[in-house]
Amino acid sequence: MSEIVIIGGGLAGLTAALRLSDPHRVTLLEARPRLGGQILTHREAGHVIERGAEGFVFRSEAVPKLAADLGIGDELMGQAVMTSMGFDGQQLRTLAPGEAATFLGFQVPKDDLGKGIRTMRRGMGSLIDALAAAVEARATVRLGRAVEALELAGPGARLTLEGGERIDAVQVLIATAARPAGLLLEPLFGELASAVAAGKTLSSVTVELAFAREALDHPLDATGFVVALEAQQHGLRACTFSTSKFADRAAQGRVSVRLFFRPTAEELETLDDAAWVARAMAGLRRVIAVTGEPDASWVSRWGNALPAFDEAHHSAVAALEAAMEPGPLWLAGSAFHGSGIDAAVRSGEQAAARIAGRLSDS
Repeated sequence: MSEIVIIGGGLAGLTAALRLSDPHRVTLLEARPRLGGQILTHREAGHVIERGAEGFVFRSEAVPKLAADLGIGDELMGQAVMTSMGFDGQQLRTLAPGEAATFLGFQVPKDDLGKGIRTMRRGMGSLIDALAAAVEARATVRLGRAVEALELAGPGARLTLEGGERIDAVQVLIATAARPAGLLLEPLFGELASAVAAGKTLSSVTVELAFAREALDHPLDATGFVVALEAQQHGLRACTFSTSKFADRAAQGRVSVRLFFRPTAEELETLDDAAWVARAMAGLRRVIAVTGEPDASWVSRWGNALPAFDEAHHSAVAALEAAMEPGPLWLAGSAFHGSGIDAAVRSGEQAAARIAGRLSDS
């Protein structure tokens, strides 16, 4: 019997696996063929391209501690520039600290204003690489293994995988997106789990474009720009000047920018990479002068990947977790306990502590 099974190999699941794998026996199951969830760094021809999350809030204590424990604390770095710009449909101007959030229609805590974010020197994928190596050395990691059913079995639980394989566990941590977690728990918790599965989510498409420096007639002396809500076209919300925001993101004489879209379900399904690149170029040219075409591009799609933390979702998660007490089933991850890298790490750490405490009491 595996003492602990973790479903989901994203940041929260990996963090929990790291903390629990000594002294416990841990099996981590990931439905996809890779670990890391919404963190994915691509490195090509001197470019460091973030396909997912690019960093974490500056005030985070959990992420730097995790990096230090993994021996990569010296890879942490902050932004090279702090100034943000805004486009109101007519002109581009420098924004005051916190004003970028106003452009996009959300609030930023005062403690975060003007501090930017932190990342890893070779991209956030470095954190996943280090986590995966540490976990794989101490636990059993199985990729491409989706869980089809979950049932209580005595004091523990039984998991049925695709293909019929069954695994028994004393404790099970579910660290997936909200919808698959809710669907998996529906046979046990009914409407409470259904409410979590039905939680509102948002989709995102990002397009990274690489150019020779002279192709962009702008000083690029900012983190990038945000587009006012009333001025947005084709869902373009913001653009990061990737090679200005963080050091060492491209070879000398090269630059890249990353454009962020909020697509409709139809756009996500029907538009190919060429269409998204065309939209990104049109959006970029609307704001700054661009000469020629990019010589490389990377399109990343994240369908229904971003949970919307409205009051209904908070309440649904709290009600489900109350019903799951006193275990052996647990939830962890930014789908349940707050969005972002810092929240995912803290959620994984807290879940690991609770499971370890439960095992020590039994």
